Amino acid sequence: MRKKMLSKSLALPESYKIDADREITRLLLGLPEYKDAKTVFCFVGVEHEINTRPFLNQVLADGKRLAVPLCVGKAVMEARRIFSLDELKRGYYGLYEPDKSSELIPMDEVEFAVIPCLTADHKGNRLGHGGGFYDTLFNEYKNVPAAIICRERMCGEVPTEPFDHRFSITVTEDGVFRNNN
Repeated sequence: MRKKMLSKSLALPESYKIDADREITRLLLGLPEYKDAKTVFCFVGVEHEINTRPFLNQVLADGKRLAVPLCVGKAVMEARRIFSLDELKRGYYGLYEPDKSSELIPMDEVEFAVIPCLTADHKGNRLGHGGGFYDTLFNEYKNVPAAIICRERMCGEVPTEPFDHRFSITVTEDGVFRNNN
């Protein structure tokens, strides 16, 4: 399923991706969970993911504390604070990451989090890349995680394992969907 969804994502027309990314960003910024948060965690989208850079820049412009992921070991990820997207460099698996010396933000201080997925369903299940990084990071997370994904990559049901972390909100270009977890 991962290969199929990755291929599907890479085959989407650029104009569709740009429009979907723009609308997803607009919807994220309108969420009350985002507006109320002082500290936000969000992944830095790469080629086959939602372009999160406009969202990340707005988080900084809104004066919020911004944390992005840093991979530090096998299935181990930390939230690290950045002050500018210029701090990001290609790192683990070609992801854009902050320097290892950047400030560690404990996940219990993150009030709103945005996570990636290859596919998702409306029950709060997501399929990532299979490394377990986000499941491990969000294992003890008590606040509201939101998954962002374009409509074309949604599916009826994502197969899950007992360790898979479910999320509360799904945002697509079609709207915001609250999941009943």
